[in-house]
Amino acid sequence: MKLIIVSGLSGSGKSIALDTLEDCGYYCIDNLPVTLLENFINHVMLFDQKTYAKTAIGIDARNQSESLVNFSENLQLIRNKQIDCEIIFMQAEESTLLKRYSETRRRHPLTDLNVPLREALKIEREMLTPIARHASVVIDTSRTHYHQLRELIKDQIGERDAQHISLQFQSFGFKHGVPLDADFVFDARSLPNPYWMPELRGLTGKDQPVIDFLNQQEHVAELFTDVAGFLGRWIPRFEAEGRSYLTVAIGCTGGQHRSVYLVEALANQFKDFSSNVIVRHRELQ
Repeated sequence: MKLIIVSGLSGSGKSIALDTLEDCGYYCIDNLPVTLLENFINHVMLFDQKTYAKTAIGIDARNQSESLVNFSENLQLIRNKQIDCEIIFMQAEESTLLKRYSETRRRHPLTDLNVPLREALKIEREMLTPIARHASVVIDTSRTHYHQLRELIKDQIGERDAQHISLQFQSFGFKHGVPLDADFVFDARSLPNPYWMPELRGLTGKDQPVIDFLNQQEHVAELFTDVAGFLGRWIPRFEAEGRSYLTVAIGCTGGQHRSVYLVEALANQFKDFSSNVIVRHRELQ
């Protein structure tokens, strides 16, 4: 049996994640109190294993903080019953969450006359720490819109081959911030930059003229070899430890040329290692 717990900050996209999992065949329940989790497992999931063979549950800050503190104990009880349980934790930058609440005019569940929105976000992050520390995968939605998030959930959870680790290679621009959900971050800013060549400036690392230019650069080949060698040695160890997901982020200044080129090359290098290779170019979306 498969149980996915979806948690994270309010406004980070948990509802979209649950809707997507429902489309992938999961029985979804939003905002189940943690105190009822064990009873739900014993008297619902295990009682009707056919209906609840694939279940997703949303747990968020609407729970009492005391019950969230004991989340580790509840998780261990679930796994002791031989249920395959994974946790998706969703987050976003504070500025992004503030902007989303401003645009939608929704009320944060922890705000009141004495607690403004910014303070509520800080309280919520602390409350959810017991869940976040057990997350199988962390998704940063700061620069992800509705359709991109749905595809990301499908790639990482809904439609993947569970027999192999899921590898996500992501390009990004340092001037837009480092991805919060990356397991490894590599810096390509020391490489020759196609941006300074007028005929390449408007292209990306997926265009053949840029590829040809970077293929000719000795330092580009050296960095690719070093990163590929590192990942080749360590990915099997992560997989042996039971990790289901690994996100590798490659950054350059703007996230248009060098990082895109390297992500495409690494994804091609490791496509035979895992059938679950995901490519994401954050600044090209």
